[in-house]
Amino acid sequence: MIVRKAKLCDLKEITEIYNNAIENTVATFDTKTKSLEEQIKWFNNHGKRYPIIVAEKNGDIIGWSALSKYSTKCAYADTVELSLYVKNKHQGEGIGKILMKKIIKAGEKAGLHVILVRITDGNKISIHLHEMFGFEHVGVLKEVGYKFGKCLDVYLMQKILK
Repeated sequence: MIVRKAKLCDLKEITEIYNNAIENTVATFDTKTKSLEEQIKWFNNHGKRYPIIVAEKNGDIIGWSALSKYSTKCAYADTVELSLYVKNKHQGEGIGKILMKKIIKAGEKAGLHVILVRITDGNKISIHLHEMFGFEHVGVLKEVGYKFGKCLDVYLMQKILK
């Protein structure tokens, strides 16, 4: 397996992985799948400052992670939100750990200061993964999301980089 910077040609597979999460999980609060055109705009809003990486195995993208701008307000310039998704059939293989380690390093290299995550209640695996990498719990947003007929709480976690 190779972990590398994402390229525009990876976007179809990145989008497929993300759309599967939209349709089948509460890992994202998006409720409508993304088109390739929407994802191209998302991709182009990243860059050296806001990296996107992929895990590639035998020529297939099996997972991805991104650090995205947290806010357009200038005072938040060094704060990002982390996204990390692994293709269903490859979950449990340690790919999330590898992607997490690499995206944190990429954030440090970009000179970022804080990484935030929002994790839906019940996603114990994701919470544990983030705890393993030094993310701390900073709060719970009660019933802020509604998906699959349920109100959902969201846990806020953060990691302060060096």
